[in-house]
Amino acid sequence: MQALLSLALAFCVVALSVEAADAPATIYSVPLKNIDGQVTSLKPYQGKVLLIVNVASKCGYTPQYSALQALYQKYEDKGLVVLGFPCNQFAGQEPGSDADIKQFCSSKYNVTFPLFDKIDVNGADQSPLYTILTGKTSPASGPIAWNFTKFLISRDGRILKRFEPRVKPDSAEVTQTVEAALATK
Repeated sequence: MQALLSLALAFCVVALSVEAADAPATIYSVPLKNIDGQVTSLKPYQGKVLLIVNVASKCGYTPQYSALQALYQKYEDKGLVVLGFPCNQFAGQEPGSDADIKQFCSSKYNVTFPLFDKIDVNGADQSPLYTILTGKTSPASGPIAWNFTKFLISRDGRILKRFEPRVKPDSAEVTQTVEAALATK
């Protein structure tokens, strides 16, 4: 009887392991590095509304850092977190090191929202986060066209909306969508 029980328990452990290995990645399970090079993920932001943005320091849209910071400050207490992911895939507009990027964002735009390690948002080295955000099953599927593409994520991790770079963070379209997401508990 004990051998049968041990065998049944072993089967359950294997079945759970296979199930966990086959489970689709979520934005919260993707390993990332913050701007200081520390290994992290988006798990600390679970339950918050997220605005994920691929950013660059030498882009025509770089002044959007000011509006992103203002949006973050305005709605942070209600549960919004802006997350910046530097990317150098578009005309080499983010050539600096993570330390350079952090210094630039802090000194030029007073950025206090979380910044992450430089990543690729398209191509063979695409970050797994962006594979989820832009994948075929995403409601925001398709390659990233340029810097400052924004993804709004619900408190439960669903992709709610994609805003292209020309859509400013302080536009009515963004603020109304953010407010609606924050109102949903």
